[in-house]
Amino acid sequence: MSHPKRKLFVTLSILPFIVGAFLLLSLWTPVSGSEHHTLIRSSCSSTLYPDVCFSAISSSSVPSWEMKTPKDVIRVALEHTVLSTQHNYFNIKKKLASRALLTVRERTALHDCLNMVDQSLDELRATLHDLQDYPNTNRSIAQYADDLQTLLSAAMTNQESCLDGFSHDRGDKKVRQSLLTGQMHVFRMCSNSLAMIKNMTDTDMAERRSILEIKEHKLPGRELGAEEEGNTRGWPKWLSAGNRRLLQATTVTPDITVAADGSGNYRTVAAAVAAAPEGSTRRFIIRIKAGVYRENVEIPKKKTNLMFVGDGRTTTIITGSRNVVDGSTTFNSATVAVVGDGFLARDITFQNTAGPSKHQAVALRVNADLCAFYRCDMLAYQDTLYVHSLRQFYVGCLIAGTVDFIFGNAAAVLQDCDIHARRPNSGQRNMVTAQGRDDPNQNTGISIQKCRIGATSDLLAVKGSFETYLGRPWKMYSRTLVMQSAISDIIHPAGWYPWDGNFALDTLYYAEYANTGAGPSTANRVTWKGYRGVITAAEAQAFTASQFIAGGSWLANTGFPYSLGL
Repeated sequence: MSHPKRKLFVTLSILPFIVGAFLLLSLWTPVSGSEHHTLIRSSCSSTLYPDVCFSAISSSSVPSWEMKTPKDVIRVALEHTVLSTQHNYFNIKKKLASRALLTVRERTALHDCLNMVDQSLDELRATLHDLQDYPNTNRSIAQYADDLQTLLSAAMTNQESCLDGFSHDRGDKKVRQSLLTGQMHVFRMCSNSLAMIKNMTDTDMAERRSILEIKEHKLPGRELGAEEEGNTRGWPKWLSAGNRRLLQATTVTPDITVAADGSGNYRTVAAAVAAAPEGSTRRFIIRIKAGVYRENVEIPKKKTNLMFVGDGRTTTIITGSRNVVDGSTTFNSATVAVVGDGFLARDITFQNTAGPSKHQAVALRVNADLCAFYRCDMLAYQDTLYVHSLRQFYVGCLIAGTVDFIFGNAAAVLQDCDIHARRPNSGQRNMVTAQGRDDPNQNTGISIQKCRIGATSDLLAVKGSFETYLGRPWKMYSRTLVMQSAISDIIHPAGWYPWDGNFALDTLYYAEYANTGAGPSTANRVTWKGYRGVITAAEAQAFTASQFIAGGSWLANTGFPYSLGL
């Protein structure tokens, strides 16, 4: 027989739990299956590959009630992309295991792929971290947008660069084909996440701008909070020109020294890099004494915030000769390769002496974020400077080469540089740039500002025999701007040259602004749909160091001169 009082006591004791559960259920509004699919389809509608987007996210094991907002959908898309990238990594390792069936270049290309896929994983995880934090009042929406788009743009570039390594020999195509599906799936998923993030941040910025305009009675047309940059430079206005020169020349105290004659801590640059700390949060300075260092050097991704300081661009030279004809990949041919973020270099020459007959032979490759170079020379022939990915700045440098000699898919700004075409092989044309933007939402491109575009003495002597152009479109959405620069008559009146037939002529973005010299006339320039001609100052402002590479947040820390605006 049950006891009535005990039954009442039990009922009363569980009543709080019943009430609590009821309250929790009332606060949680589950998303129905149809609402869930509607949200995914709505989010994916802004992407270039909506079917891939919807299929990948819908098949996710994440329950529907965890996807209530567009931000949740992006998070799931990125998590799927991470898993797919990890799968590709192991697939590449499996290919490498069959060494006997591969050529030397194919093995090199697979190692390149492993490095780039590994870097992509870091970039995707960093994107997830930033997305989880978004929006935080410690950073503006514009800063989040720039960082997120930069990371995903780089991850996409890595997929394309991996496949590009298998494009030299007929036998490469078989290996390329075996990787193609996986690499392109990651590329498309990154593209979709990039499009959704851009849509989200653009919407949030527009809403924020409207609120501020109402609050502060501002008229539309000027972005609130934007700096009045004008001709602002990286030095205080009150500082005299003489003192500016003095500051630029000020010596720095090195942490370690490289000297070929044994008078330093190390005889080779590579040994000094190996001895540098990993994950350094302060600037770690490696002085490289005058000398010619014949070696290939890589600054690994864990070696952050390193700085090379040479004794002078004509006396401190790091030189190599790797090239595609002799069996290297373009990516791996670099004499110096920078992968660690925050790298700086001053008063050094980076050189590849392979020559014009060896095709792709890179002097300097940079696939690291927030890197800057001051008073450096980059000397080679085809593919001299590989601005591979992320945000980069070059000031007071000399870049010389022949075919596509400034190329890649970084967001790169070159200021006050001498850009000189050299004498190529017979039958070749010189191309100053070959920019590799392959998605319309990538925030990448090459911005050449306040530079001097000319020729070396060997080309000047025979300039009537060789044509030189400002650039050609390496990828579908190639983007290059030349502004406020002195262009010599070495540049062909057409200005720009096609890559292959009509490829990318409608989708590229090439423009010029306020150039001077004997060759800036646009009267006989190409008439492609993608060529914008001479743009306005407002349009050019988007390609300045401030807006294009977020220069206001990091260039001052380099100690190098710079200009934020026009």
